Amino acid sequence: MKTGDFLLYMTLKGRELMSEQEQEVGTRWLAQAGLRPTRQRVTLASLLVGDGQDRHVTAESLFEAAKGQGEAVSLATVYNTLRAFCDAGLLQEVTVDGSKSYFDTNTHDHPHFFWEDDSKLTDAPSEQLVIAQLPDAPEGAEIASVDVVIRLRRKS
Repeated sequence: MKTGDFLLYMTLKGRELMSEQEQEVGTRWLAQAGLRPTRQRVTLASLLVGDGQDRHVTAESLFEAAKGQGEAVSLATVYNTLRAFCDAGLLQEVTVDGSKSYFDTNTHDHPHFFWEDDSKLTDAPSEQLVIAQLPDAPEGAEIASVDVVIRLRRKS
């Protein structure tokens, strides 16, 4: 487990077992997207949004947090559930390096910082980002979205 995943896991794991209120928030989050509230979906949704905080998770860190809650869930189920949450518009997937995906509970358009030293993804201030012009899309295509990931490393 990379440092960023570990820190997220410890943040989620450090909480007591989910409260009924957190489970209710997770259940409502699923209902707003028309997703059936299975036990595993409610657990994962509650870990993601139950405390009202936005977060960036990997499938692996969410899997570890669910295990920490005593939930019997496979990593494949976590991946499938995150995909369903993205398809329903509940999460935004942010891909770093073409292979590592983070899932963001903040679905509004905004840039991200990727901290290379910790493999951690955080929100960047969107009011400071200015994109003056995009290239024209090739014939027969349209621009669906623009993802901005700003890679950072700590100064030595």
